[in-house]
Amino acid sequence: MMGGHHAATGAAAWVAVASTAPFTLGLHPVSPLGVVAGALVCAGAALAPDADHHNATIAHSLPPVSGVVCAGIGAISGGHRHGTHSLLGIAAITALAAGASTLTVEASWAPGGELALGAGVPSLLLVAFAAKALGLVRGAAAPWLVALVLAGFVTVAAPQEWAWLPLAVGLGAAVHVVGDMLTTGGVPLLWPFVPKPPRNWSLVPVANAVWQRNGYLGVPVLGSAGSWREWLLLVPISAYALYGVVDALATAGGLEHGAVAAAIGSLLGS
Repeated sequence: MMGGHHAATGAAAWVAVASTAPFTLGLHPVSPLGVVAGALVCAGAALAPDADHHNATIAHSLPPVSGVVCAGIGAISGGHRHGTHSLLGIAAITALAAGASTLTVEASWAPGGELALGAGVPSLLLVAFAAKALGLVRGAAAPWLVALVLAGFVTVAAPQEWAWLPLAVGLGAAVHVVGDMLTTGGVPLLWPFVPKPPRNWSLVPVANAVWQRNGYLGVPVLGSAGSWREWLLLVPISAYALYGVVDALATAGGLEHGAVAAAIGSLLGS
Protein backbone atom coordinates (compact mmCIF):
# COMPACT_ATOMS: atom_id res chain seq x y z
CA MET A 1 0.00 0.00 0.00
CA MET A 2 1.23 3.50 -0.83
CA GLY A 3 2.51 5.82 1.90
CA GLY A 4 -0.26 8.38 1.71
CA HIS A 5 -2.86 5.62 1.81
CA HIS A 6 -1.28 4.09 4.91
CA ALA A 7 -1.49 7.49 6.60
CA ALA A 8 -5.13 7.98 5.63
CA THR A 9 -6.12 4.57 6.98
CA GLY A 10 -4.32 5.35 10.23
CA ALA A 11 -6.23 8.61 10.66
CA ALA A 12 -9.53 6.89 9.86
CA ALA A 13 -8.81 4.09 12.33
CA TRP A 14 -8.19 6.61 15.10
CA VAL A 15 -11.42 8.46 14.32
CA ALA A 16 -13.33 5.17 14.50
CA VAL A 17 -11.79 4.17 17.83
CA ALA A 18 -11.45 7.49 19.66
CA SER A 19 -14.30 9.71 18.45
CA THR A 20 -17.82 9.55 19.86
CA ALA A 21 -19.38 11.29 16.87
CA PRO A 22 -22.13 9.50 14.93
CA PHE A 23 -20.82 6.61 12.77
CA THR A 24 -17.82 5.99 15.04
CA LEU A 25 -17.15 3.18 17.51
CA GLY A 26 -16.01 5.28 20.46
CA LEU A 27 -14.09 2.37 21.99
CA HIS A 28 -11.53 4.67 23.62
CA PRO A 29 -13.14 8.13 23.84
CA VAL A 30 -10.85 11.14 23.99
CA SER A 31 -11.41 14.89 23.89
CA PRO A 32 -11.90 16.72 20.57
CA LEU A 33 -8.27 17.78 20.81
CA GLY A 34 -7.32 14.14 21.26
CA VAL A 35 -9.26 13.17 18.14
CA VAL A 36 -7.51 15.76 15.97
CA ALA A 37 -3.99 15.30 17.32
CA GLY A 38 -4.43 11.55 17.60
CA ALA A 39 -5.48 11.32 13.96
CA LEU A 40 -2.15 12.89 12.96
CA VAL A 41 -0.14 10.74 15.36
CA CYS A 42 -1.92 7.55 14.26
CA ALA A 43 -1.47 8.52 10.60
CA GLY A 44 2.24 8.92 11.23
CA ALA A 45 2.40 5.63 13.12
CA ALA A 46 0.70 3.96 10.15
CA LEU A 47 3.86 4.83 8.21
CA ALA A 48 6.27 3.71 10.93
CA PRO A 49 6.65 0.06 9.77
CA ASP A 50 8.08 1.39 6.50
CA ALA A 51 10.94 2.91 8.49
CA ASP A 52 12.79 -0.23 7.43
CA HIS A 53 13.16 1.19 3.90
CA HIS A 54 15.66 3.94 3.09
CA ASN A 55 13.52 5.25 0.23
CA ALA A 56 10.07 5.08 1.86
CA THR A 57 7.83 8.12 2.27
CA ILE A 58 8.89 8.67 5.86
CA ALA A 59 12.59 8.56 4.99
CA HIS A 60 12.11 11.89 3.21
CA SER A 61 9.61 13.43 5.63
CA LEU A 62 11.93 15.02 8.18
CA PRO A 63 15.39 15.35 6.64
CA PRO A 64 18.06 14.60 7.63
CA VAL A 65 16.82 12.91 10.82
CA SER A 66 14.28 10.63 9.15
CA GLY A 67 16.82 9.22 6.70
CA VAL A 68 19.24 8.27 9.47
CA VAL A 69 16.46 6.73 11.59
CA CYS A 70 15.14 4.66 8.67
CA ALA A 71 18.60 3.37 7.76
CA GLY A 72 19.16 2.22 11.33
CA ILE A 73 15.77 0.52 11.66
CA GLY A 74 16.21 -1.22 8.32
CA ALA A 75 19.54 -2.65 9.45
CA ILE A 76 18.09 -3.92 12.74
CA SER A 77 14.87 -5.40 11.31
CA GLY A 78 16.45 -7.21 8.38
CA GLY A 79 15.34 -4.91 5.56
CA HIS A 80 12.04 -3.91 4.00
CA ARG A 81 8.93 -5.90 4.90
CA HIS A 82 10.65 -8.01 7.48
CA GLY A 83 10.64 -7.40 11.23
CA THR A 84 8.63 -4.19 11.29
CA HIS A 85 5.80 -5.83 9.31
CA SER A 86 5.02 -8.51 11.88
CA LEU A 87 3.13 -9.03 15.11
CA LEU A 88 6.43 -8.72 16.95
CA GLY A 89 7.14 -5.45 15.14
CA ILE A 90 3.75 -4.02 16.11
CA ALA A 91 4.34 -5.04 19.73
CA ALA A 92 7.82 -3.50 19.74
CA ILE A 93 6.63 -0.20 18.26
CA THR A 94 3.79 -0.04 20.80
CA ALA A 95 6.10 -0.89 23.68
CA LEU A 96 8.55 1.82 22.64
CA ALA A 97 5.74 4.37 22.59
CA ALA A 98 4.47 3.21 25.98
CA GLY A 99 7.92 3.42 27.50
CA ALA A 100 8.65 6.80 25.98
CA SER A 101 5.34 8.25 27.16
CA THR A 102 6.37 7.70 30.79
CA LEU A 103 9.48 9.90 30.50
CA THR A 104 8.79 13.29 32.09
CA VAL A 105 10.77 16.12 33.66
CA GLU A 106 9.61 18.43 36.44
CA ALA A 107 8.49 21.92 35.43
CA SER A 108 6.54 23.97 37.95
CA TRP A 109 5.02 26.19 35.26
CA ALA A 110 3.59 23.34 33.17
CA PRO A 111 0.13 21.81 33.72
CA GLY A 112 0.56 19.10 36.32
CA GLY A 113 4.05 20.34 37.12
CA GLU A 114 5.90 18.27 34.52
CA LEU A 115 6.81 18.13 30.83
CA ALA A 116 6.20 14.95 28.84
CA LEU A 117 9.41 14.88 26.82
CA GLY A 118 8.94 11.18 26.12
CA ALA A 119 5.61 11.86 24.42
CA GLY A 120 6.85 14.94 22.60
CA VAL A 121 9.76 13.36 20.74
CA PRO A 122 7.85 10.49 19.08
CA SER A 123 4.99 12.87 18.32
CA LEU A 124 7.46 15.17 16.58
CA LEU A 125 8.50 12.37 14.23
CA LEU A 126 5.05 10.86 13.68
CA VAL A 127 3.28 14.15 12.93
CA ALA A 128 6.01 15.04 10.44
CA PHE A 129 5.56 11.65 8.76
CA ALA A 130 1.81 12.20 8.50
CA ALA A 131 2.00 15.80 7.32
CA LYS A 132 4.36 14.86 4.50
CA ALA A 133 2.56 11.69 3.43
CA LEU A 134 -0.88 13.32 3.42
CA GLY A 135 0.38 16.27 1.40
CA LEU A 136 -0.46 18.77 4.15
CA VAL A 137 2.92 20.45 3.75
CA ARG A 138 5.59 20.81 1.10
CA GLY A 139 9.32 21.34 1.15
CA ALA A 140 11.89 20.39 3.78
CA ALA A 141 11.19 23.03 6.43
CA ALA A 142 7.37 22.82 6.62
CA PRO A 143 7.19 19.31 8.17
CA TRP A 144 9.57 20.46 10.89
CA LEU A 145 7.44 23.51 11.62
CA VAL A 146 4.15 21.60 11.84
CA ALA A 147 5.70 18.83 13.91
CA LEU A 148 7.48 21.18 16.31
CA VAL A 149 4.27 23.09 17.04
CA LEU A 150 2.23 20.00 17.85
CA ALA A 151 5.09 18.17 19.58
CA GLY A 152 5.69 21.24 21.73
CA PHE A 153 2.07 21.17 22.79
CA VAL A 154 2.26 17.43 23.46
CA THR A 155 5.30 17.97 25.66
CA VAL A 156 3.44 20.50 27.80
CA ALA A 157 -0.01 18.91 27.88
CA ALA A 158 0.72 15.19 27.67
CA PRO A 159 0.57 14.33 31.38
CA GLN A 160 -3.14 15.22 31.36
CA GLU A 161 -4.24 14.82 27.76
CA TRP A 162 -2.07 12.29 25.95
CA ALA A 163 -2.31 8.99 27.80
CA TRP A 164 -3.65 7.51 24.57
CA LEU A 165 -0.33 7.90 22.73
CA PRO A 166 0.73 4.21 22.90
CA LEU A 167 -2.70 3.14 21.65
CA ALA A 168 -2.50 5.53 18.70
CA VAL A 169 0.98 4.31 17.80
CA GLY A 170 0.07 0.62 18.11
CA LEU A 171 -3.15 1.08 16.16
CA GLY A 172 -1.34 2.88 13.37
CA ALA A 173 1.32 0.18 13.09
CA ALA A 174 -1.33 -2.56 13.05
CA VAL A 175 -3.33 -0.78 10.35
CA HIS A 176 -0.18 -0.55 8.23
CA VAL A 177 0.47 -4.28 8.46
CA VAL A 178 -3.16 -5.09 7.63
CA GLY A 179 -2.99 -2.75 4.64
CA ASP A 180 0.06 -4.49 3.26
CA MET A 181 -1.58 -7.87 3.81
CA LEU A 182 -4.32 -6.76 1.43
CA THR A 183 -1.77 -6.37 -1.40
CA THR A 184 0.04 -9.02 -3.39
CA GLY A 185 3.29 -8.56 -1.45
CA GLY A 186 1.97 -9.92 1.83
CA VAL A 187 3.87 -9.71 5.12
CA PRO A 188 5.94 -12.02 7.36
CA LEU A 189 3.30 -11.80 10.09
CA LEU A 190 4.99 -14.31 12.42
CA TRP A 191 8.56 -13.00 11.92
CA PRO A 192 11.22 -14.10 12.84
CA PHE A 193 9.43 -17.41 12.29
CA VAL A 194 8.53 -17.41 8.58
CA PRO A 195 7.37 -20.94 7.69
CA LYS A 196 7.22 -21.89 4.02
CA PRO A 197 4.18 -23.72 2.60
CA PRO A 198 4.35 -27.40 1.58
CA ARG A 199 5.83 -28.22 -1.81
CA ASN A 200 2.49 -28.74 -3.57
CA TRP A 201 0.77 -25.82 -1.88
CA SER A 202 0.84 -23.76 -5.09
CA LEU A 203 -1.49 -26.28 -6.70
CA VAL A 204 -4.30 -25.31 -4.31
CA PRO A 205 -6.45 -22.54 -5.89
CA VAL A 206 -6.23 -19.17 -4.07
CA ALA A 207 -4.27 -20.69 -1.18
CA ASN A 208 -0.90 -19.88 -2.76
CA ALA A 209 -1.84 -16.20 -2.78
CA VAL A 210 -2.71 -16.30 0.93
CA TRP A 211 0.38 -18.28 2.03
CA GLN A 212 3.11 -17.42 -0.46
CA ARG A 213 6.16 -19.46 -1.41
CA ASN A 214 8.41 -17.14 0.62
CA GLY A 215 6.27 -17.68 3.72
CA TYR A 216 4.56 -14.29 3.61
CA LEU A 217 0.86 -14.11 4.44
CA GLY A 218 -1.89 -11.98 2.94
CA VAL A 219 -5.33 -11.68 1.44
CA PRO A 220 -4.47 -9.71 -1.72
CA VAL A 221 -7.92 -8.34 -2.54
CA LEU A 222 -6.40 -4.97 -3.50
CA GLY A 223 -3.87 -6.40 -5.95
CA SER A 224 -0.50 -4.68 -6.29
CA ALA A 225 0.32 -1.58 -4.28
CA GLY A 226 -1.13 1.53 -5.92
CA SER A 227 -3.77 -0.39 -7.87
CA TRP A 228 -7.09 1.17 -8.85
CA ARG A 229 -8.78 -0.94 -6.18
CA GLU A 230 -6.54 0.57 -3.53
CA TRP A 231 -7.36 4.07 -4.76
CA LEU A 232 -11.07 3.23 -4.81
CA LEU A 233 -10.95 1.99 -1.22
CA LEU A 234 -9.11 5.07 -0.02
CA VAL A 235 -11.77 7.51 -1.22
CA PRO A 236 -14.34 6.61 1.48
CA ILE A 237 -11.60 6.00 4.07
CA SER A 238 -10.13 9.45 3.52
CA ALA A 239 -13.59 11.02 3.61
CA TYR A 240 -14.32 9.25 6.89
CA ALA A 241 -11.07 10.47 8.46
CA LEU A 242 -11.81 14.02 7.32
CA TYR A 243 -15.33 13.78 8.73
CA GLY A 244 -14.03 12.76 12.16
CA VAL A 245 -11.45 15.53 12.29
CA VAL A 246 -13.92 18.20 11.15
CA ASP A 247 -16.47 17.00 13.71
CA ALA A 248 -13.86 17.25 16.48
CA LEU A 249 -12.81 20.74 15.38
CA ALA A 250 -16.45 21.84 15.23
CA THR A 251 -17.10 20.46 18.71
CA ALA A 252 -13.99 22.17 20.08
CA GLY A 253 -15.23 25.38 18.48
CA GLY A 254 -18.49 25.23 20.44
CA LEU A 255 -20.87 23.53 18.01
CA GLU A 256 -23.17 20.81 19.29
CA HIS A 257 -21.63 17.33 19.28
CA GLY A 258 -22.70 15.56 16.08
CA ALA A 259 -23.54 18.79 14.27
CA VAL A 260 -21.35 17.83 11.31
CA ALA A 261 -23.16 14.50 10.85
CA ALA A 262 -26.50 16.31 11.05
CA ALA A 263 -25.39 18.82 8.42
CA ILE A 264 -24.22 16.05 6.10
CA GLY A 265 -27.52 14.24 6.59
CA SER A 266 -29.44 17.38 5.72
CA LEU A 267 -27.41 17.89 2.56
CA LEU A 268 -27.92 14.29 1.45
CA GLY A 269 -31.62 14.48 2.19
CA SER A 270 -32.20 17.73 0.35
